[in-house]
Amino acid sequence: MIIFASNPIHDIMADNPLLSISLADIRRQYPHLQAYSLDDDLWILEMNGAQIKSDNSVMNALREPIRFDGYLCMYCLSGHFQLEVNLKQYKIGPDSVFINTPGNIAKITEVPTDSLADYKFIFILASREFMQTIRFDFNKSFQDSIRIMQTPVITLNGQQREIAEDFLNLSSKIIRSSLTRRKEIIGSLITSLTYMASDVWNERLSSARPSAASASQERLSLLFDRFIALVAEYNTSQRGVAFYAEKLCLTPKYMSKLIKQASGKSAPEWIDSFVILEAKNMLKYSTGSIKEIVYNLHFPNQSVFYKFFKTHTGMTPSEFRKQSASA
Repeated sequence: MIIFASNPIHDIMADNPLLSISLADIRRQYPHLQAYSLDDDLWILEMNGAQIKSDNSVMNALREPIRFDGYLCMYCLSGHFQLEVNLKQYKIGPDSVFINTPGNIAKITEVPTDSLADYKFIFILASREFMQTIRFDFNKSFQDSIRIMQTPVITLNGQQREIAEDFLNLSSKIIRSSLTRRKEIIGSLITSLTYMASDVWNERLSSARPSAASASQERLSLLFDRFIALVAEYNTSQRGVAFYAEKLCLTPKYMSKLIKQASGKSAPEWIDSFVILEAKNMLKYSTGSIKEIVYNLHFPNQSVFYKFFKTHTGMTPSEFRKQSASA
């Protein structure tokens, strides 16, 4: 396993209790990285094993739970690792494409070192504001957008890989050029790339479309993903089952039954898991006092927070912060 060093995102987190960082924040904190960029709108970064060994700052940014206030696309040309998004695990391998939307909490959970020299990734980060200027009807093109968000990782075939690499090479050339309307040109290119992506995703989803016998299980899975999305958004302020049940237009008892049936874990267990995720991130990155973290997480007092944290982690918040600082 790679041992990751301290993270310069730390200073940003101190001023942002929800741990959401923008592309501008990332560019400001990592000016030494050789990336192609359109100011604070778009960033294209190529990383390989040698760079990771000498400067693992990008990998470290994803190694701990982090929320990016923008769109992230990661294209893995070679290498294998585990990725966690909103507590759900995904395997990344050669020719895998991962897409993350604003608000999700992502981290890399495992990176083997035995074949690190063979690793090669391309990261594309786009600001929320820039993507809002792109002319693309997401719901029309992705006929089942909820199911696509359930499948953030797909593997490209040979032809799709060649097309994707052509898009990336052309984008890099345009960004490096002296063209005066690079932003508009790149925006049109991203629109084309997004249509291609929707075609690839729909092809995968069509081949995996459930039979009538499993339709009820599919509906259950969709309900669970809606529940997880709500918990990811509101867990710092809302920890009662009734709040989420109302959002889903269900009774608390019935929603709890369905969540247990879909995941094997109860609704309160999922809510607590997200709160612990947020608490760990704040304790590791924020320079604020534990009292401030208690306030940001909407606990009534430090005593309740300490008990909650130790019950779920086996250590006090102070012990976890000390351990994280020395890691």
